[in-house]
Amino acid sequence: MNRLRNRLILIFAVATLAPLLVTAWISVTLLDRSFSLSSTKELDEVSTSLQKAGHELYQRACDSLKQDALAHQIPAQRFPAGARNQWPQPVQEFFSTTDAEAFVLAGNNGDRLDYLVRDGGDVRVYSTSLHGVQMQRLSEQYAHARLTVATDSSHDLRRGFFYTLFLLVALIWVVGLLALMYFAHRISKPIHQLTKGLSEVAAGHLDYRVSTARDDEIGVAIQAFNNMADELSRSQERLVYLTRLESWQALARKMAHEVKNSLTPIRLTMEEIAARQSGPFYEQAAQIVVDEVMSLERRVRAFSEFGSEPPVAPKTLDVNSLLEERISFLKAAHPEVNYSTRLAPDQPKAYADEDLVKGVLTNLLENAAQAVKPGGVILGVTSIDSGRIAIEVHDSGPGVNPQARSTLFEPTISFKRGGMGLGLSIARKSAVLSGGDILLVHGELGGAAFRVLLPAA
Repeated sequence: MNRLRNRLILIFAVATLAPLLVTAWISVTLLDRSFSLSSTKELDEVSTSLQKAGHELYQRACDSLKQDALAHQIPAQRFPAGARNQWPQPVQEFFSTTDAEAFVLAGNNGDRLDYLVRDGGDVRVYSTSLHGVQMQRLSEQYAHARLTVATDSSHDLRRGFFYTLFLLVALIWVVGLLALMYFAHRISKPIHQLTKGLSEVAAGHLDYRVSTARDDEIGVAIQAFNNMADELSRSQERLVYLTRLESWQALARKMAHEVKNSLTPIRLTMEEIAARQSGPFYEQAAQIVVDEVMSLERRVRAFSEFGSEPPVAPKTLDVNSLLEERISFLKAAHPEVNYSTRLAPDQPKAYADEDLVKGVLTNLLENAAQAVKPGGVILGVTSIDSGRIAIEVHDSGPGVNPQARSTLFEPTISFKRGGMGLGLSIARKSAVLSGGDILLVHGELGGAAFRVLLPAA
């Protein structure tokens, strides 16, 4: 049954990988284009061009200033050696070197270019304006731009975003796969249990049940399987009982016929002997034999009735009224017994043979009355049990002997006064013929309790 789980996982993988890969490809493409539109690349190009342009401008300005100085086209500012302490800082720094000439940016943020030349111990300075171009500020901006480009290159944001995207996509897919595996296991496990239960029932193990706490469709299917197994078990039990009953009935009919054929001449002969012979001994002995023979004849008639198949005419029955009518009928015969009822409020209707049901209730109520002591209690209950009508008879007697439970509904010898040992057998037979059954249940009054199950109308 793991095939179902594996198929669900395979379907999930096929159904999600394709759109997942398409989504990842689109995301990567959009991110790549987004990074392509970033200003870092343009900043790198602009700063490089600016550096070249600034260098070219500075070189041309230096060459032009030097040519004008050599041609004496611009005046020079002389700094004599005697006033060296009053020289500006750039001039002092130039004089401290061994260079014969040097170019120095001066003015407001480097918008002026100075050409410094040694003249013995003096220093001549030629100056020209850069026409508003602030070379020092331009140099600082170029350095900042190069630092920004270098920092962006070291961080490699594109690779970081791509790795993060792939990691996030893979994590979401794995979490979805694990969740699917969990739910696939929850779905496949009860189906596996249900399949195993069907196999067990098919093998003849009708007592096998599948436990579940689910209330969804699978739980309903498992509950339906358990109900089916219960019904099959009850049907098998009824079938076995009816099969055994047929054997008992055949034996009962045969024995009743044979015994009846022997009892009749015995009774007639003893009556003839009592009529011809005089004396109290003959009369008493003949009467004893006749009484016992008549008792045996009653038992034979009971076995004959047990062996017969009564016609079944089912119809709609009001079980509340039927139970009350049977209790009212038996109250007069057992005034020492206290009867009570607990009837279903919705007036349940059964579909069964009225005479058979009356015979079943009469037998159960009569047995209960004989089991209780004077002042005992008999309770009649009606209810609906799993779509069937239930009629229960409880008594406060001693209950059923555990040793007799296994043969409770089988024909046996009764030691009760006037008992034939066939009452419960005939009662269950009538219930089964009506489409129901009789079960021994836990008594509410401490004694025996029987539940009659009948099909609902």
